Amino acid sequence: MRWIRFALRNTLRNRRRSLATVTLTALGSAAILVGGGFALYTYESLQQAAARDTGHLIVATKDFFDREEDTPMQFGIEHFDQLRDTLLAHREVRYVLPRLHFSGLISNGDKSVVMIGSGVDPQAEFSVRGPFLQLKAGKLLNEDAAKGPDVLIGADLAKSLKAGPGSALTLLGSTTAGALNAVDVKVRGVVSSGVPDIDKRLVLTSLATAQGLLATDKVSSVGVYLADMEQTATLRAKLTPQIAPLAMRTWEEEAFFYKAVRGLYDRIFGGLGLVIGLIVVGVVAGAMAMAIVERTREIGTLRAMGTSPWQLVRAFAIEGAALGAAGGLLGALVAGGVTIALMFAGLQMPPPPGRSVGYPLFITFSPELALITLAAVSVLAMISAAVVARIAVKKPIVEALGHV
Repeated sequence: MRWIRFALRNTLRNRRRSLATVTLTALGSAAILVGGGFALYTYESLQQAAARDTGHLIVATKDFFDREEDTPMQFGIEHFDQLRDTLLAHREVRYVLPRLHFSGLISNGDKSVVMIGSGVDPQAEFSVRGPFLQLKAGKLLNEDAAKGPDVLIGADLAKSLKAGPGSALTLLGSTTAGALNAVDVKVRGVVSSGVPDIDKRLVLTSLATAQGLLATDKVSSVGVYLADMEQTATLRAKLTPQIAPLAMRTWEEEAFFYKAVRGLYDRIFGGLGLVIGLIVVGVVAGAMAMAIVERTREIGTLRAMGTSPWQLVRAFAIEGAALGAAGGLLGALVAGGVTIALMFAGLQMPPPPGRSVGYPLFITFSPELALITLAAVSVLAMISAAVVARIAVKKPIVEALGHV
């Protein structure tokens, strides 16, 4: 404890240099936490977008995941009602939503455009998609089949067809038997997914309308939505034997965009952390080198009094660790302040490549990341101080005592 007190008191001998060292270390720590917090917020947002789009778990036939269909609904699921009852028997499951994927043409009578459609459950589909599917005009799908089939179309598709709420359109597709079929529909609303390439082709309609177009009672896949995303792996292991011979995948296995972005951000912010770590090492090493030069005669005196080189190195290492820890704590406070400020600032990021809308600039403050950063900065500062001190204490005692 005496050596610890001795080292801590030495940090106050030159307050200006110690303050500069702590400030630079704090800025480096804050940069790591703010950058890492931005990456974590991005990960969380993409996770929610992917899970809301497909479901936390996706149930389909094994061939649906592994092969391309030769005819519509070749690998569809039969007897959906029985499957839904099996899945809803688990209290972790909030929604079980069927989806029927189809393609074809959509026409206003004068112009036909290729569409990519989905038949969905109007009652719950838009509850789970939330902010990731924006209603630009009109209303959501009609739950009353007696009022006739209706559709939601993407914003760019609506521009292409010069259609809006109330417009009459025709869906043309191929049935499961290979025959052409058409269904007259009315546009209920215009929506946007935020991705122009999707909005140029997007058509959403009720499951019954899609099944009528394809002349089938099957569904392509089933999205299982859970109360807690953390339960995904556990529930998958529990459900897989119960739904055999059907297959099940998690949202992450189907989230190719999420995995690509995470891989990119991990490399970017990993490199940023490495650079900042090297800066912290350089700052602390420079500060400790100056302190050691100023205390060369003091080091020689302590050596002459019987102090071992190891004890001196340990004292300087503790001093460096103290400066690093102080900077790490201050950096965590700065990052926390930035996190809170961004909640009220209302700043918006520009649209990323491939999207038409921006997103709010927030960061996630992670206590785990803050502790890791604090520990890393302290250890790096301690090691750099110890290396510099080890070189200095090897100087002969007589030479150190005569240092000017």
